Amino acid sequence: MNHETTSTNAPSKLLIIAALGVVFGDIGTSPLYAMRECFHGSHSIPITPENVYGVLSMMCWSVILVVTLKYVTFIMRADNQGEGGILALLALTKENHQKNQNKTWHRTLITLGVIGAALFYGDSMITPAISVLSAVEGLQVIAPSFEPYVVPITIGIIIGLFAIQPFGTSKVGAFFGPVMLLWFSTLGFLGLFHAVQNPTIFSAINPYYAAYFISSSPFIAFLVLSSVFLTVTGAEALYADMGHFGRLPIRRAWFYVVMPGLLLNYFGQGALLLSDHETAANLFYHLAPSWGLPFLVLLATAATVIASQAVISGAFSMTLQATRLGFAPRFQIVHTSEGEQGQIYIPRINWFLLLAVISLVLLFKSSSNLASAYGIAVATTMLIDTILAFSILKLFCTNRITCLLISALFITFLCIDFAFFSANSTKIPDGGWFPILIAASLFMLMISWKRGRSILSHKLKSEWSVNDFVENIAVSVPRVDGTAVFMTADPDSIPHSLIHNLKHNKVLHEKVVIFTVKTENVPYLLNDKERMIITELGGGFYKMTMHYGFKERPNLGEDLPRLGEKAGLEFNMMETTFFLSRETLVYAKKSKLPFWMRKLFVLMSRNAASPMEFFQIPNNRVVEIGEQVAV
Repeated sequence: MNHETTSTNAPSKLLIIAALGVVFGDIGTSPLYAMRECFHGSHSIPITPENVYGVLSMMCWSVILVVTLKYVTFIMRADNQGEGGILALLALTKENHQKNQNKTWHRTLITLGVIGAALFYGDSMITPAISVLSAVEGLQVIAPSFEPYVVPITIGIIIGLFAIQPFGTSKVGAFFGPVMLLWFSTLGFLGLFHAVQNPTIFSAINPYYAAYFISSSPFIAFLVLSSVFLTVTGAEALYADMGHFGRLPIRRAWFYVVMPGLLLNYFGQGALLLSDHETAANLFYHLAPSWGLPFLVLLATAATVIASQAVISGAFSMTLQATRLGFAPRFQIVHTSEGEQGQIYIPRINWFLLLAVISLVLLFKSSSNLASAYGIAVATTMLIDTILAFSILKLFCTNRITCLLISALFITFLCIDFAFFSANSTKIPDGGWFPILIAASLFMLMISWKRGRSILSHKLKSEWSVNDFVENIAVSVPRVDGTAVFMTADPDSIPHSLIHNLKHNKVLHEKVVIFTVKTENVPYLLNDKERMIITELGGGFYKMTMHYGFKERPNLGEDLPRLGEKAGLEFNMMETTFFLSRETLVYAKKSKLPFWMRKLFVLMSRNAASPMEFFQIPNNRVVEIGEQVAV
């Protein structure tokens, strides 16, 4: 499946509208709280013309530099077969640096990628909570008596959102694009209506106002920068969702619809704030006339549900990628669409996120309080995106001028990212500790799994090579009809399941396949010729390697017969038996793993989905052979 093909053709209007519904939900709901937090949040500043113009100018140029220049124009060029996102970037980094002599730098890049992936889950928890809360809080503007019901209504919407995940989003997704088109149109109209009443507000597009505000009040500007950053949260989604639509639809949706709608709304909020300081507490909803508030609350709620759906789906996709790249155990994965491979549902991740989001709503109780926790995870992810993208793009320097240009852009983006990161660090005591705590916990889990699997694979490595076994042992063993597939992570040594089967049953099948599934550092393989490699070893033995991209989920029940026939090795599934090893981990007296890492690894191993489920092997064709392994 070649996603770049989509991106290189002229995108249709329908594709651009579809991109609105998936890609821009997060950044599209920022007007609900971004400007409000600057003048009514924990780090609010006085409402004066100089401050309003300065903040507006900072917001405008943050959108231009971070979203338009950095992500839409620059980082989206660092794609992995058209795919984006922190793990796609990590896979591309691994591929381009695996032969790098500087092993320390290589490990540092991988560590940064894993940290970025861990931070994404913190964002996946906060986005639904702050987005839905900020939308439902519009009820207080309609009638203050609604205030006690804001949290219960928010929790009800969130429970409903997570409850529908097992059914998939293909049908609901058809409405996402038109709803978001209406949302951005409404944002632009409301903002323009108030801005034209004070047209001088548009002069804030001049970067002079931002420079003057920063130079005249550097400390205040630094504090408010964390609230200004809320205007660009969700920019990383442009890159992460690139594989669904390609570059051109996302870019055109941004320039034609999203960017104008957002900036007009911010300018309108600034104009309204200057004319009526009392609107600061719920600035966005005061843009609308009283008769239009119920409609605006409903539309905002729909937009926040769409934004939440995007990050939930992103969490499922991120989990699948982490599993395929070896940073997470196998999970039960449900495909919710017959025709679209990317639509998946992971029950454990879904219910974990639901509990976390409800806990956040109950703990912080308002979107203003949650804004204190929001930002640090996204700011760190953006900083990591810049470093990883530069580490890749610098490899393609063709001349000195190109290298200097890339380096200059990198330094510029790094300074901007570091400024936002530093400003958001001030939020840590007020709630920013939550995403950091989540990310640190997930980072330890991912590293523990990666390290534990490496040690376990070394322990399970057989003393017998495949060639030695075929030449010296297999020739004297009785044979029975049928095909036996022995799955192993190391194709060069005999699987333990084969050794134990031979020890207990004293026979081998007529055809014996040493089978390995390998994950490539690309999201999808483009054709079946790249997917299967078969080597005949003689004596009825075959070595087979099945290749998958890191965003693909193996389906051996279907792929093996289909691809085997093309490669010249037919598989009759009714006569084929899969032999899988099931390791029972016990604690060794001495271990290469620290005590805490060993406990985490054993716990994750015991709760991981079985290979039969993960590789989609028919359960009536599987024999599991267990053994104890000390770690």
